[in-house]
Amino acid sequence: MDTYNLIATTAMGIESIAANEIKKLGYECTVENGKVMFKGDELAIARTNMWLRTADRIKIVVGEFKASTFDELFEKTKALRWEDYLPVDAEFPVQGKSVKSTLYSVPDCQAIVKKAIVERLKSSYKQTTWLAETGPLFKIEISLLKDKATLTLDTSGAGLHKRGYRIDQGEAPIKETLAAALIQLTNWYPDRPLHDPFCGSGTIPIEAALIGQNIAPGFNREFLSETWPWMNKDIWEKVREETEDLANYDQHLEITGSDIDHRMIDISVKNAFEAGLGELVSFKQMRASDYTTKKDYGVIIGNPPYGERIGDKKEVEIMYQEIGKAFKNLDTWSIYILTSHPEFENLYGKQATKKRKLFNGFIRTDYYQFWGPRPPRS
Repeated sequence: MDTYNLIATTAMGIESIAANEIKKLGYECTVENGKVMFKGDELAIARTNMWLRTADRIKIVVGEFKASTFDELFEKTKALRWEDYLPVDAEFPVQGKSVKSTLYSVPDCQAIVKKAIVERLKSSYKQTTWLAETGPLFKIEISLLKDKATLTLDTSGAGLHKRGYRIDQGEAPIKETLAAALIQLTNWYPDRPLHDPFCGSGTIPIEAALIGQNIAPGFNREFLSETWPWMNKDIWEKVREETEDLANYDQHLEITGSDIDHRMIDISVKNAFEAGLGELVSFKQMRASDYTTKKDYGVIIGNPPYGERIGDKKEVEIMYQEIGKAFKNLDTWSIYILTSHPEFENLYGKQATKKRKLFNGFIRTDYYQFWGPRPPRS
């Protein structure tokens, strides 16, 4: 099998978590801002698409080179072996982006790359007229950074955060990939209780249940590269069999979510059932500050409102004070809160053990971590 240079793209701040996931699958990798680079064959493409919880997409690097003129971009793109990837009838739209590069006009770069690939394929397949583009879809991206051009093929299709279970959502849902990262940044294990007091459409509890039972995040969806003629169908079958073999459906879980909005609870329940986890995760309408439990050594993960909108700030600050008082009674629990509010610790009434900078979409946030004591060894 051929070996490809692969990129797993991620949100800023969670590259190291995606890198750990890639290493656990058996692939060596290196990390840069917003991406993790590794090498792998067709099986690696299928396995990383199926198993990575925190990556946005898996891309094949077709070529990288310096390009500061349109002629250079055209000739170096045309020199790449596109026929190794694209059949004669491939549909291949070209997307683009340019940062700090001489070639700053993205539409022009896209058009030149498209023309270069057309010329290459016409020559390779001995076509004298146009290419039909009636076959399988290949999404190509030209990315320019400081005059370095990177040409990639997207193997995922829809972003990997689209697990296939989200029937409905609220106004500002947390991405599934970020939710999975928040969980993996805690000290939670499947034998400990987990509660999300701001569950919204249920993403954090559902992602926790998938992690707790080792269910592959991609088990319920399809991927663009499954349609490619050179991707062996047996590989996808093998990877799907692996997901069944490795899932631990017998793992007992105590995962709950609550929200002040009853509509969100209805949506959470529907989403959990769509994910096949409706019997494992329970949801309840209640204020975050009303949460009580007799269980010990649990974990709270919360993505509360940030007070970004005018008029919401005071209400949010009162709520932070209230949860600070309520969660003080959970003295054996570990608490993890994601917010962009700069005064969160003062309002909450406690300094975090640790905090980590993360991006929720385009909002810069801090992940405040209040570590509880270690549970006694069983």
